[in-house]
Amino acid sequence: MKRQGILITLEGIDGAGKTTQFRRLAQYLRRRGYRITATREPGGTRVGERVRSILLASQHRELAPLAELALMYAARAQHLDEVVRPALARGELVVSDRFNDSSRAYQGYGRRLGLATVEAFDGVICGRTQPDLTLVLDVDAGASLDRAIHREARAQSKHSRFEQAGLEFQRRARAGYLALARKSPGRVKIVRANRPAAEVQRELRMLVEAFLRVRRPVG
Repeated sequence: MKRQGILITLEGIDGAGKTTQFRRLAQYLRRRGYRITATREPGGTRVGERVRSILLASQHRELAPLAELALMYAARAQHLDEVVRPALARGELVVSDRFNDSSRAYQGYGRRLGLATVEAFDGVICGRTQPDLTLVLDVDAGASLDRAIHREARAQSKHSRFEQAGLEFQRRARAGYLALARKSPGRVKIVRANRPAAEVQRELRMLVEAFLRVRRPVG
């Protein structure tokens, strides 16, 4: 399938405010006239949402790290087949709340499986379908985890398995994101999220617009 569109992903550890910023960014890009497919991982498809419920459920604490990684990529394979690749082939701008860098950070670093294991899955499932631009909302792991816990308390829901993994896990995942940014500075942009939401959103829009001007020059 020939790829013509652009894939932009938002990343960050739990409690960084990523999902709210993702929604606002997608709305902004639609208002700007871009053809948008807004999606999320794990999920984005009927099958993927069922896998998501397993991955996040607090009662599945016994799930082995490698099993977790395999489930992530099973959901991702379905997501790519049903949503991402068809939208890219139509020339659309795909904006995803998480994608494969989450596996690099959470399973590779957080679960200590190592990048080589993650990349083995990624090479088979994602192949050449990689993000064109990745925006990482970065915040201190302790503050981020506190925010995530308070969010779940307000919603009267149980903490996800990833929040239950604790502070050191979140610190390792954050370190993973920062390492990815150092490795791929042209693609991965770090955005400080410990600021007012409107300020963070302005920077996200600026980064996306600057990228799109280069990829889709006017005139």
